[in-house]
Amino acid sequence: MAVFTALTDAEIERLLQQYSLGRLRDCQGIAAGIENSNFFLTTDAGEFVLTVFERLTFAQLPFYLELMQHLARRGLPVPSPCETRAAALMAEVRGKPVAIVDRLPGRCVQAPTPAQCATMGTLLARMHLAARDFPRFQPNLRGIGWWKEALARLEPRLTDEVFHELAEEVIFQDTFFRSPQFEQLPSGPIHADLFRDNVLWQGERVGGVIDFYFAGCSLWLYDLAVAVNDWCVDLATAKFDPARAQAMLDAYHAVQPLTELEHECWRTVLRAAALRFWISRLYDLHLPRDAHTLTPHDPARFAITLRQRRSDAALPWPAHADRAAP
Repeated sequence: MAVFTALTDAEIERLLQQYSLGRLRDCQGIAAGIENSNFFLTTDAGEFVLTVFERLTFAQLPFYLELMQHLARRGLPVPSPCETRAAALMAEVRGKPVAIVDRLPGRCVQAPTPAQCATMGTLLARMHLAARDFPRFQPNLRGIGWWKEALARLEPRLTDEVFHELAEEVIFQDTFFRSPQFEQLPSGPIHADLFRDNVLWQGERVGGVIDFYFAGCSLWLYDLAVAVNDWCVDLATAKFDPARAQAMLDAYHAVQPLTELEHECWRTVLRAAALRFWISRLYDLHLPRDAHTLTPHDPARFAITLRQRRSDAALPWPAHADRAAP
C-alpha cells in the first residue's frame, strides 16, 4: 500500500455520495506497500479502507473484488467490498477505479509462532477450497510473462552477473511452466502475496487477510510456497525454521492433502516464488513511480531466498504426505 494519488476531502466526500456510508469523518493515507493508493477511511457508518488503483483497470478489477466478496460470503476473514447505491463494487476518481472495503481488526505479526503458522496453513487451504467454484478466471498478472518483460527492462540497470542469474532462472521456470507436470498440478484462484504483513491478528485468531490485488489463477502450491518463504524462515538467511515450516505444511495438508506430484515440484515452485519477488523488488527499486509516500522493499532478501532454495539439502514437507524426490 502507498499513496500515489493524494485525494482531497472534497473528492472523498463526492465519492461517498455514491455509497450509503454516511459522511466523511476522517481519512489518512497509508504509507506501507508499493502498488496502489490506500487510505484509512472513517465515515458515519464505521471504518473502511479506500483504494485508488494505479495499475489495475476497470476491466481487471471485478476478478479481485468479486473474489474477496466470494470468500467473505463463505465466512473467511477477508475484506468485503462495499457496494455503491447502484450495486457496483467500484467507483471512479480522477479517471481511476476506486473501491471501499471493510477495515478488518488486528495487527500483523513480525515474528510468527508455529501455532500462528499452523493457523495460516489451515486458512490458506480453506481459501483454496472455497474459491474452487469462483466463476471468473484471470491469470496471475505477475507470472512468467511479466517476469520476462520486467527482466528485459531491468537489464541495463543490473550487473551482468545478476542479470544472467535471473535470466537462467527464468528459463528454468519457463520450461517448468510449459511442462506436463505443471498442467497436472492443482490450481485455481490464489492470493499470491500472502506475506506476514498481509494478515491481521487478534491474539491467536486471524482478524483478516488483506491485499488481494496480486491475486490470480495459478498453482495452489505456488501460493503455499509464497507463504512458506516468508512465514517460516529466518528473514536474514532465508533458512527454514523447522517448527514453523512443519506446522504450516502439516496444517495445510490436513485440510487439502498435498500430492506426490506436488512434492516432486516443491523445490521448483519455492524457487519460482522467490524469483517473482526478487524481480518485482528490483523493478520497484530501479523503475519507481512517483508517489507522495513510497518505501520500496529490499530486493536482496529474495536473492538470498532463491539461492537458498537451490542449495537446501532437504525441504520441509508434511509428515504424513506422499513423498517423491524433491
